[in-house]
Amino acid sequence: MTEKEKTLIEKGWERRFIACEQRLSEVIEMYREIGFEIHLEPLPSKEEMDSEMCEQTECTACFDLDRERYRIIFTRPKNEPIDDGQ
Repeated sequence: MTEKEKTLIEKGWERRFIACEQRLSEVIEMYREIGFEIHLEPLPSKEEMDSEMCEQTECTACFDLDRERYRIIFTRPKNEPIDDGQ
């Protein structure tokens, strides 16, 4: 887990999963329909993962081909207090 992810979690966001289009748009719509706020983060670079001693150990071979296509999906209930930094 990167420092950015830790900060988001401290602000009430829950990391869900990583997706790219078309699934990304479908999931965003679904979470909004059931009352969640959505926050998307780009994948950390390999350098960021290494320098921050990222705890993620799963396979990232698919992401390595085109990291810009993927987003990490975070959600939180809409009634959570909103921090100006999201």
